Amino acid sequence: MNGAELKQILKEGGRVFGTMITHGQSPRWVPVLSGVGLDYAVIDTEHSPRGRGELGEYLTMFNTSGVVPIVRIPIPDSHYVTMAMDAGAQGVLAPYCETADQVREVVAATKWRPLKGEAVERVVETGEHVSDATRAYLEDRNRNSISIIGIESVAAVNNLEAILDVPGIDGIFVGPNDMSISLGFPDQYERPEYRETVKRVIDMSEARGIATLVHHQTPDLSTYWIEQGARFVLHGTDRRALTEGLRSDFSKLREAAK
Repeated sequence: MNGAELKQILKEGGRVFGTMITHGQSPRWVPVLSGVGLDYAVIDTEHSPRGRGELGEYLTMFNTSGVVPIVRIPIPDSHYVTMAMDAGAQGVLAPYCETADQVREVVAATKWRPLKGEAVERVVETGEHVSDATRAYLEDRNRNSISIIGIESVAAVNNLEAILDVPGIDGIFVGPNDMSISLGFPDQYERPEYRETVKRVIDMSEARGIATLVHHQTPDLSTYWIEQGARFVLHGTDRRALTEGLRSDFSKLREAAK
């Protein structure tokens, strides 16, 4: 699968499934990830200490697989977007966006790279291109590019209508930890306030034909949000998969050895 195919599945109302890579850095892990049922992987550079060179090597291997590589950049900034895309990402997840201006900057850099400055601002604001030839060139060059916007606070939810007005968004990401903290109930994911807020994000986004990612760590929570309409399914991390897999196996072995 590539980015264009992933976007087409979502556009047609389907679901895609992925995980977040927080700890893995060796490109040798990528072939393993290719055979476990992933459509995409989000490679974290917001909370994980990855250098640009390391990321480039990792993305080179990802682009030989059938797993679409998306990079979570540190902040919603066009320079971080283009660094990730130039390194080989097929998309970016921009965390903690709260204004339409932030989103326009991210979408412009993701979807119309390498156009910059007033020209790209005009494209996002009005749809007016330098020329038909430039439009065709940029559309082809960026056909796999995926733009995901992080909605992770009460302020972001309150501004969501204006954010969704920005053309070119492919997904809306909800970070449960940040969202629950913003609501005043850290990590209390069963609270009605949290569930109602996230459901509102899903419904508002789906009304615009935009799929939502709700990143949870347990199958029960991820299943719940699938049932609530999340179609851009983001579940777990490589760290959790390794931890839980080893814990389960060795618990069984220790029990058998008694």
